[in-house]
Amino acid sequence: MDLLRQQKTINRLGLHYFPDTQHYRESDLLTWLPELKSLGVAWLTVIAPTTHAIPEPFLSGLLNARIEPILHFQLPIEPPIESDSLHPLFNSYASWGVRYAILFDKPNSRSQWLSSGWAQAELVERFLDVFLPLAEAAHHAGLIPVFPPLEPGGDYWDTAFLRIALQGLQRRSSNRILDSLILSAYGWCGDRPLSWGAGGPERFPGARPYMTPKDQEDQRGFYIFDWYLTIARAVFGVAKPLILLEAGKEHGFEPRSESRRIDDTHLTKRTLPLIRLITSTGDKDNPDIPDSSAEQPNQDLEPVSPEVISTNFWLLSASAESSYARQAWFRPDGSISPIVHAVRQWRRIKPFSAASAAKAAHAAPPTHPIAHYLLLPPDDGSALDWQQETIRPFVQKYHPTIGFSLVEAALAEHVIVLAGEQEISDHDIDRLRTAGCFVERIPRDGTSIASHLISR
Repeated sequence: MDLLRQQKTINRLGLHYFPDTQHYRESDLLTWLPELKSLGVAWLTVIAPTTHAIPEPFLSGLLNARIEPILHFQLPIEPPIESDSLHPLFNSYASWGVRYAILFDKPNSRSQWLSSGWAQAELVERFLDVFLPLAEAAHHAGLIPVFPPLEPGGDYWDTAFLRIALQGLQRRSSNRILDSLILSAYGWCGDRPLSWGAGGPERFPGARPYMTPKDQEDQRGFYIFDWYLTIARAVFGVAKPLILLEAGKEHGFEPRSESRRIDDTHLTKRTLPLIRLITSTGDKDNPDIPDSSAEQPNQDLEPVSPEVISTNFWLLSASAESSYARQAWFRPDGSISPIVHAVRQWRRIKPFSAASAAKAAHAAPPTHPIAHYLLLPPDDGSALDWQQETIRPFVQKYHPTIGFSLVEAALAEHVIVLAGEQEISDHDIDRLRTAGCFVERIPRDGTSIASHLISR
């Protein structure tokens, strides 16, 4: 798989989107796309409903901005969903350019099973009975199936579950599934040191399921990938790519517990070193980022394995009624976590040598990939025929992209709006400017357009 060969040139920084399926409107994308770009995010994990598709404009907007969506299908294990019912969704997503589909969530947790199913023998094999048909269907549609994240530790110890599952996949799967398979894991930190578990079972051979001696560490931390990748190599004999989810999340307490409130300063001090770490090239002679931090020095943290293709931090935003609202980087009350300012500041001051700047210019997507955009009133199918003789000089001069989408326009450096305020509001104009666009509104008459062209 070429994912590992590309790893040194891709951006691994990702975020989790809302922890629900209610924020996939065009207006949502127009709100959040500028924030994602300002943070340098290249991946976005979204929850995929099973009854309908996430709207194509939302996903296309992400892809056009060079942000890779990761669809997480949090499916019930019992009763299982028939693969035929998901074929239309898989086919649509693949045709729109989506690649990654995580199937199921925490199958080693008792809460994901019916009581009767959990009590039966061969739990892992019975999960594969459900997982494999959907993985085959996703792969057939053109998606990359991702093995679900397990609960670290969990009711059925996750490393034991994973080893049995991968052995079962090797025995039961076709080569095409094994070749394309990607793993995923929850990188929860809890209250452990950020370096907890680094080095995996080779460094801590005394760790056992359900028992971690005092002089040992286990997989229940950010470096969970070291443990999972060791298991994958032992089973398959080759490296497997891995997507890290909910990285740095302090799991193990109720989000609104009065006994343990969210400490923004503490979370920032723990999250920023991880972001610095996963975006580092690892070149000690020519680093892309500073290696020192008063709170949590990067040199105390070991490099992240190149098999980790994406590290998704928790959480972009949440609704006011969500129990995760206080954990979000952007809160529903309008407040912003200090981690947002810290990441933005770090992105502004990080030093680049000539070599690393050239590499960044080659690898990093442009903030505004469209030079000029001619924004027409929405749903105005006749607009392209409107006074073509008048518009033609404008088109010949700027060679703009012509369309009706505010989301698409937000990707342009220069936007000219051929519409009145009743058709495209001043509020929408302000949102485009917030996205970093230079916006000009021109009334829909030949004289105004001609005057504009002459002035330029």
